[in-house]
Amino acid sequence: MKQVDLTKGKVISVITMLALPIMGSSLLQFTYNIIDMMWVGRLGSNAVASIGSSSLYVNIGNAISSLAIIGCGIKVAHSIGQKDDQKVKEYINAGIMLNAIIALVFGLVLIFAGKGFIGFLNLNNSEVEKDAYSYLAVNAPILFFAFFNMMFTRIMNSFGNNKLAFKINAVGVVLNIFLDPLCIYNLKLGVVGAAVSTLIANIIMFIIFIISTDGILKYKAEIGVDFAKVKEIAKLGFPMAFQRLLFTFINIMLAKIIAVFGSDAIAAQKIGVQIESVAFMIVGGFNGAVAGFTGQNYGAKKYERIKEGYKSALVVGVSYALIMASLFLMFNKPMIRVFIRDEATIDIAASYLKVVAFSQMFSAVEMISNGLFTGIGKPKIPASISIVFTILRIPCALVLIKPFGINGVWISICITSVLKGICAYIVYVFKIKRNFLKTVDIGA
Repeated sequence: MKQVDLTKGKVISVITMLALPIMGSSLLQFTYNIIDMMWVGRLGSNAVASIGSSSLYVNIGNAISSLAIIGCGIKVAHSIGQKDDQKVKEYINAGIMLNAIIALVFGLVLIFAGKGFIGFLNLNNSEVEKDAYSYLAVNAPILFFAFFNMMFTRIMNSFGNNKLAFKINAVGVVLNIFLDPLCIYNLKLGVVGAAVSTLIANIIMFIIFIISTDGILKYKAEIGVDFAKVKEIAKLGFPMAFQRLLFTFINIMLAKIIAVFGSDAIAAQKIGVQIESVAFMIVGGFNGAVAGFTGQNYGAKKYERIKEGYKSALVVGVSYALIMASLFLMFNKPMIRVFIRDEATIDIAASYLKVVAFSQMFSAVEMISNGLFTGIGKPKIPASISIVFTILRIPCALVLIKPFGINGVWISICITSVLKGICAYIVYVFKIKRNFLKTVDIGA
C-alpha cells in the first residue's frame, strides 16, 4: 500500500493533498445524507424523528469506538514518522483487537437495551418509538463494520494515503444511494430500510478495505497482541472517547428538552444538523489532514513544520466557515426545503441555522486545533475543553428556553461553541506554541 512521507514538501500542498480526499469523502457522505433524508422525509416528520432519536444512541457507539480509533491512529502516525515498521504492525494489531471487543459488546447492548434507551427520551409517540427501536436494533451489526471502516480510514490517514480511503468510502456512499429507495419503498421496509441499506454498504466497504491494502489492515496472528500497546492506545483514545461520549449524553438530554416542543422540533434539529454538516466538510478535511500531518512530523521531530501546517489550515478553515455562516443566514429555508415540506418543521430548523451561523468560525478554530492536539498525542487538551463547555449547554438551555422558547436551546449550543473555539486557540498560543513545540526544528 502506498505510504506518503508527510515530513517533506511544501506544507500547504501536503496538507491540501491530505485534506482533499477527506473532503471528498465528506461531500459524498453529505450527498448520501441529503438523498437519504429526502427518501425518509417522504415518510413524514415522524420517520425523521425516529431516525433522529435512535441516532443519538448510535453516536454513543461512535464515541466509544474512538477509544481504539484515535489512539491507534496517533501511534501508527508516530511510528511511521520514526520509520519503525514493526511498531506500525503491532499497533494495528492492538487497535483491531480493542475495536472488535468494543463493537461486539456495544452491538449486544443496543439489541437488548434499545427499547429502554428510546423510552428514556419520553417521545410520547408510539409510532416514533417503535420505528426508532427497529432502526436502533439493525444498527447493532452496522456498527461492527462501521467501527472498522472508520479505523481503517484513520490508519490510512496516518499513512498519508487518503486517496484509497476516499475511493472505498465513495463505493459505500454510491451503494447507499442506490439501495435506499429499494429498501425503503420497493421492499416496503420504511425506516428500517434506511438501516438495511447502510448495513449492506458497510459490509462491502469492509471487504474492500481488507483486500485492497496489501495485508496492512489484516490482523497478523504471528505478531499477536502486545497488551501494553493496547493499554497505550486506550490511554490515548480515552480522553476523546470520554469527551465524545459526554457530548452524546448531553445531546440526549437536550433531545429530552427539545422533545417537549414536539416531534417537529426533533425533526427540525436533525435536519438543521444535517445542513450544518456542510460547513464541517471542508473544516473536517483539514482536521483530519492536520492530525495525520502533525503525527508524522511530530514523530520526525519537525516542530516548526507543525506550526506552519496549523496556521495554513486555520486560514482556509476559518474563511470557509464564514462563507457557510453567511449562507445559513440568507438561504436557510431554501436549503431546508430540500429535505422536508412541513412548514412548522421548516420554521424551527431555520431558526436553528440562523443561530448557529454565529458560531461557525469558532467551531472551525476548535476542529483544526483538535487535529493538532491529537497529532502530537495530547488528546486530553481538546477533550477537557469540550467537556467543560458541552456540560454548560444543559443549564444554559434550561435558563434560555424561558425567554426564548426552543431558540434558547439553539443559543446555548452557539454560545458554548464560541467559547470552545476561543479556548482552543488560547491553549495553542500559550501552552503548545510557546512551550510544547519550542524544540529546535531538525529539518524541513
